[in-house]
Amino acid sequence: GAGQYDVEVPGGPQQGHFGLAVDDYTHSTAPNRRYADLVTQRQLKAAFAGAPSPYGEAELEEIAARCTRMEDEGRRVEREVRKMAAASLLSSRIGETFDAVVTGDTPNGVFVRLLHPPVEGRVVRGERGLDVGDQTRVTLLSTDAAKGFVDFARA
Repeated sequence: GAGQYDVEVPGGPQQGHFGLAVDDYTHSTAPNRRYADLVTQRQLKAAFAGAPSPYGEAELEEIAARCTRMEDEGRRVEREVRKMAAASLLSSRIGETFDAVVTGDTPNGVFVRLLHPPVEGRVVRGERGLDVGDQTRVTLLSTDAAKGFVDFARA
């Protein structure tokens, strides 16, 4: 899931792992997947060899902040690509009616998620009176795959 990279230094406050109820905790996967894992592996290798850390605290803070930013950006791009794919998937189904559930009510509009296929879009007509969690039927009005837009009208 989404997370944040934090630097903990010896003698400083420890976040640990809430779910495991432990103070001393680190997480790492194969170092070819994420740069943060490579940094962790390098630190462990140095510790096991009795050598000093290959990174200073300031450098680790910078690496952690950059890794967090890059993962956030990766998730944003993934969301955009999923929206584009969903719009493309539905482009041939304009005029069809679907069962949906209201997933959001924002200043930008009311959003629904179709039960099948599981695609989210905005209700641009007939959205008044819909609340988050309501089940409704919607008709597909338009899609824009380049922008990732899927627009519905309440049926």
